[in-house]
Amino acid sequence: MGGILVVLVGGAADRADAQESLDWDNDTCLACHGQPRASMVLPSGDTLDLGIDEELWHNSIHAEWDLKCILCHTEITAIPHDPLEVDTAREYAIEKSDSCVVCHREQAVVDDSVHAQARAEGNDQAAVCSDCHDPHYVADPPISRTAIPETCRTCHSEIYDRYAESVHGSALVDGNPDVPTCTDCHGVHEIAGPSRGQFHLFSPEICATCHADEELMAKYGINTDVFNTYVADFHGRTITLFQEITPDQDTNAPVCISCHGVHDIRPADDAGSSVAKENLLATCQHCHPNAEAAFPEAWMSHYSASSTEWPITYYVRWFYRIAIPVVIGGMLVYVAIDIFGRLRRRRERVA
Repeated sequence: MGGILVVLVGGAADRADAQESLDWDNDTCLACHGQPRASMVLPSGDTLDLGIDEELWHNSIHAEWDLKCILCHTEITAIPHDPLEVDTAREYAIEKSDSCVVCHREQAVVDDSVHAQARAEGNDQAAVCSDCHDPHYVADPPISRTAIPETCRTCHSEIYDRYAESVHGSALVDGNPDVPTCTDCHGVHEIAGPSRGQFHLFSPEICATCHADEELMAKYGINTDVFNTYVADFHGRTITLFQEITPDQDTNAPVCISCHGVHDIRPADDAGSSVAKENLLATCQHCHPNAEAAFPEAWMSHYSASSTEWPITYYVRWFYRIAIPVVIGGMLVYVAIDIFGRLRRRRERVA
């Protein structure tokens, strides 16, 4: 709250002046706007809802901070109000989103988000602050993890439907807060997606947040080898090199979502999973069109070789772990003996 007040004092002088110049408290505004049917018709024919639920308002974080309505609605300077200089309800929502930035400057990174880019390209339906956070009722924390997908669903209904049936979404719908929700993968205010080149390249790091967490994975009986073996194999190592050397360059090497899906990820033993045994060849053929039935059999399914899983590979590795040091060590001993012998013979000839 201290940070918010600093911004109010230092960065919003015009709004502070508005509070000082008008002797209105919020009850003055609620006398009219507290009416449930308060509304107005805009030039486009849109109906703009002007009603405020007083109970919800008093439970909001803005009411807790005792912020005046006119702090955000600086265009209101008289009663009755002057006509709004907007034609549509959407235009009004976009215009009023600037009010949020005055206090919430750290969240103003939305200018770099896919939503802001979409608006810049002419899509006025792309989300603004009030689409996710109703300014009159926003609480702290603003929304529960399990409710986040419902907010995104307002615009992304088809994606939500796929997510809700996935291994992550179905668990979240059941109330499990440990599984990733929309903002865990895409960010909150700096929302990114596949339209950004680096999002695809660095997406394994998003998966690693959970799948490389030994404590969290142990809770659900999932081995962290799922991530570690990916990083160690040809695909993962290629991605790692691109991340380190040329992060701005596109790569066709597969990342986690290339094989497992994005919003529709299912357990590997689910018949509908893209990595289920019966579907794995078709998944490989996306990148390897000439792959035959035996092609996926060479893949170790994210398991580290052990005496029970892939035993031949396990014992061959141990053979090399023993044989290589013995062979190289023997060669070094041989070289050392040869050098010692040559030096001794040279000293004998000199003597």
